[in-house]
Amino acid sequence: MSTESQHKKTDFRFFHRLRVRWAEVDMQKIVFNAHYLMYFDTAISDYWRALALPYEEAMQALGGDLYVRKATIEFNASARVDDLLDVAMKCVRVGNSSIVFHGGLFRGDDLLVSCELVYVFADPATQTSKPVPPLLREIFTAYEAGEPMREVATGNWSELGEGAGAVRRSVFIEEQRIPKELEWDEHDQTAVHAVARNRLGQVIATGRLVPGDEPGQGRVGRMAVHRTLRSGGHGAAVLRALEDAARARGDREVALHAQRSAEAFYTRLGYLPHGEPFEEAGIPHLEMRRAL
Repeated sequence: MSTESQHKKTDFRFFHRLRVRWAEVDMQKIVFNAHYLMYFDTAISDYWRALALPYEEAMQALGGDLYVRKATIEFNASARVDDLLDVAMKCVRVGNSSIVFHGGLFRGDDLLVSCELVYVFADPATQTSKPVPPLLREIFTAYEAGEPMREVATGNWSELGEGAGAVRRSVFIEEQRIPKELEWDEHDQTAVHAVARNRLGQVIATGRLVPGDEPGQGRVGRMAVHRTLRSGGHGAAVLRALEDAARARGDREVALHAQRSAEAFYTRLGYLPHGEPFEEAGIPHLEMRRAL
């Protein structure tokens, strides 16, 4: 048996939380064995998000794909309906072409199930193995060591426009179907732009800062995060970088037009509603402000 039955919660830094549903249990309200592999597979998907890597684009950039070679499960105790579980994952070894993960399914601090997942990095056309790219090795090592998976840069449109524009096009024009003539304007040339990049250099989030409508006010806009990487803190990192830029030039307040679906996000970051809701580009918005 290659799994490690004595894993502790402190052995891991990545966790995915889930609650056991009725559809996943038998008549004794115990989880069907086959669902445990699904739990670990779901956690692996979130592990990639924790690396700030949009999986499909990342694999294209790395010139390969990952295929499961082996999955081993060791059972200690059963999960039951309505249990709140933490699924922990850790990259423990990167070989020439293989990547090995250990996982643990915890109820509180109690380890219920352990797993070992072995992936092979391979050519997607032939599915023949190939060496794991050095940059991917570095990303795994850095993440498990607690290093940041993104960096945020601020600058002008000529420096950052290509990457920022790609994310905005994907989110606003393609996903939200905002007319392209409403997305691009003259403010891009004079705004302070911020972009968050992952360790592959891919832009995963962006925003911009322009002068506000009142003296001493900056206005943040065009906040966009890659669709598969939301709730990973990337938007918050971009927003804080723009606030720093506003503070550095003497602004006392930052205002923004928040989509109502993102109101809770901005509230958590200290923004308060100002005025009545309104529509912009056919989408409900609310002005929100934060003192610097």
